[in-house]
Amino acid sequence: MKTKPLSRIVLGLTGGIAAYKAAELTRLFVKAGVTVDVVMTASACRFIAPLTLQALCGRPVFTDLWTSGADNGMGHIDLSRGADAIVVAPASADFLAKVANGHADDLLSTLTLARDCALFAAPAMNRQMWANAATRRNVARLVADGVVVLGPGSGDQACGETGEGRMLEPEEILAAVTAWAQPKVLAGRRIVLTAGPTFEAIDPVRGITNTSSGKMGYALAQAAAEAGATVTLVSGPTSLATPAGVTRIDVASAAQMAAAVETNLAGVDAFIAVAAVADYTPDAPAKTKIKKSGAPLTITLKPTVDIVAAVAARKDAPYCVGFAAETDDVEQNAEAKRRRKQLPLIVANRAQDAFGSDDNEVTLLDDLGRHPLPRMGKLALARRLVAEIAGRLPKR
Repeated sequence: MKTKPLSRIVLGLTGGIAAYKAAELTRLFVKAGVTVDVVMTASACRFIAPLTLQALCGRPVFTDLWTSGADNGMGHIDLSRGADAIVVAPASADFLAKVANGHADDLLSTLTLARDCALFAAPAMNRQMWANAATRRNVARLVADGVVVLGPGSGDQACGETGEGRMLEPEEILAAVTAWAQPKVLAGRRIVLTAGPTFEAIDPVRGITNTSSGKMGYALAQAAAEAGATVTLVSGPTSLATPAGVTRIDVASAAQMAAAVETNLAGVDAFIAVAAVADYTPDAPAKTKIKKSGAPLTITLKPTVDIVAAVAARKDAPYCVGFAAETDDVEQNAEAKRRRKQLPLIVANRAQDAFGSDDNEVTLLDDLGRHPLPRMGKLALARRLVAEIAGRLPKR
């Protein structure tokens, strides 16, 4: 099990038109602070020049078993030592067959046999090659041997056909490897989160909502899944993609969100209420569009259900975490909210800084006091919050 941040990988390239994507993948790993050593097969060098990868990773690119850079002649072994993982992208059908059957006739295949780290393979091939019985047997054997197979995706292929076999996009591969590297502090735990705004209908085309983007809640869902939890995300209206490994339930109103949460609470270890839920909803929404007139319009509002307070008040309540987005007196208002709703932990932040932005600065408030965290990107913050929550969960 990986217990430290990703620091160094070996990126392997095999022959295939998808080799051009490896340039962007290299750039993304380097941007994320990961040292990348690139190993290319002879076929890969026909599709993309080693110099391109060398310029992007800032290190020598290795292409030959006999000149692999080690003074002791053991580059085929030494290259994988100290690496967190070997990531082969693209992984051709031939390469998958080699590894599945223990062949080692070039630098990359030899490295995979001599490794003492994880191996990821991102297949890339024609749809019929991917569907071939021999390829399916080889992939099944690789999975049984502990190799992590990423994808493939489905869509248009360079040959003009459409189907499974496309290499995953670089962002997807980076996300998968980064997720694997996160400590599994929530392994075996079940988490329910809410995220995004709610929409309270005034009439069939208008409603009351807010500017929450859902980014913080989605980042927390991703971080919890990375940490090994089974995650259910109850989401208000947002255009964000569902994080990998997360079960998503789409809702619109506060009432719908409350019902979805209630339905999914059985056996849950923690409930994290990140959503910006409307405090009020129209008492009697119009069944048809309200027509504009010169007269003032009055809408009677009634309070919505307080979702996190209702969950915290249950006899079998999970560990409850609230969020408080305040415009003034942030910590005082958040602490008052925590005590009123009887929450063990609340995350306080300024609404002006949080809504719609890609980073955030928060303070954790619990019975022991205040615990400020520095400003950071929302995914980094989510991973920090997951570690904080995991450390506070009751022992099983």
